Amino acid sequence: MAEREGAVVKKGHEEGMKMAAALLEEFGLPLGLLPLAEVVEVGFVRPTGYMWIAQRKKVEHQFKMVSKQVSYDVEITGYVKDRCIKKLKGVKAKELMLWPPVNEITVDLPATGKIHFKSLAGVTKTFPVEAFGAGQ
Repeated sequence: MAEREGAVVKKGHEEGMKMAAALLEEFGLPLGLLPLAEVVEVGFVRPTGYMWIAQRKKVEHQFKMVSKQVSYDVEITGYVKDRCIKKLKGVKAKELMLWPPVNEITVDLPATGKIHFKSLAGVTKTFPVEAFGAGQ
């Protein structure tokens, strides 16, 4: 795929997790934002910000602090830049009985301690950033 040309790619769970955590940290995103399992590959194209994560199986995670259940597909893709992931694919958050896709995540700058999740339907949910910290 053309969008993956020139990518730095890490294969395997341990190397993939290190790279995913490094990207989250570098771009000012909370380290617990992507609770992954059995990572196969993580790739990142620095000039465009395109990143992808492949894992063996879909993961569902409950963020207890905000009572939010989130589903992470076997492939997650998006464009990462400072405090933001745009055109996100492969992530859904449960709302009542529905699972709308999340297509953008933004952390406030200047820092207010808030993180915003936007769906394709234009719905935005705001939560405290610490709810998505490592180990949450």
